[in-house]
Amino acid sequence: MSVASYSYKLQPRKVRLEFFRLLPISLFVVAFGAAFGLAATQKGLPPLDAILMSTTVFAGASQFAAIDMWGSEVSVLPLVAVVFAINSRHLLMGASLYPMLRDVSPGRRYGLLLLLTDANWAVSAQDYQNGKRNLEVILGGGLVLWLAWIVGTWLGVYFGGLLQDPKSLGLDMVLGCFLLAMALGGKKSPRVLVAWTVAGLASLAAWRWLPPNTHVVVGALAGGAIGFFWLERQETSGESSEAAEGATQ
Repeated sequence: MSVASYSYKLQPRKVRLEFFRLLPISLFVVAFGAAFGLAATQKGLPPLDAILMSTTVFAGASQFAAIDMWGSEVSVLPLVAVVFAINSRHLLMGASLYPMLRDVSPGRRYGLLLLLTDANWAVSAQDYQNGKRNLEVILGGGLVLWLAWIVGTWLGVYFGGLLQDPKSLGLDMVLGCFLLAMALGGKKSPRVLVAWTVAGLASLAAWRWLPPNTHVVVGALAGGAIGFFWLERQETSGESSEAAEGATQ
C-alpha cells in the first residue's frame, strides 16, 4: 500500500512572518470583536458563552447574525440557513486555494481552512496570482486574526460600554478597503478587469433583488464564470522556442 506524498511543507519561520504581516489589520478585528461581545451580552448571552462562541466558531458576520436572531426560543432552521448563506463564500474561497491545498496532507489542509478568513485568503490569493504559493499566511495570519477576535470579544463582554458603535469611527470600512487594496494590487489584464466588473454588477443586482447575503456568492460565481470561459492564452513550448530563436537572429 503506497503512502501519499505531499510536496507543500509549511515553513515555521514564514508562518511567524505572516502572523506579524496581518497584525495591523487584526487591531481592527479587536474593535469588531468588542462590538460582538457587547451585542452578545445585551442579548442575554452569558459572558463565558460569548467568548466560547468566538473561540470555537470564529465567524464574525455569522456570529452577529446569530446573535441578532437570539432569543428565548431560537428557530434552528432559519438560523442555520442564514449562517450558511453568509458563510457560503468559503466554499468558493476554499476551492480557489485548492491548487495549493492539494499538496498538503488532509489533516493540515482542513486545519488551515478552520483559520480561513477574508483577509488571509485575499493575501494568499494575490500571492498565488503573482507566482508565489503562500499557505503560511492562512495559518499565521489566521492565528493572529483569531486571537484578535477572541480578545475583542472579551473586551466587549466586560468593557463594551467604551465602544458602543464601531461604525461611528469608520471601523466597518477597514476590511473592505483592505480587500479592495488587495484586488487593485493584483494582476491586471482585460480578462481580470472584465471579471471584476461582471462580479460587481452581479453582486449589486443580487443585493437589490435576491434574498439577503446571497450577493457575495452570486458575484463570485459570475466573476468566476468569466475566468472559466475566458481562458488566458498559454504559449506552447514550440512557440516559446521560436520566439527565442527570432530574438537571437
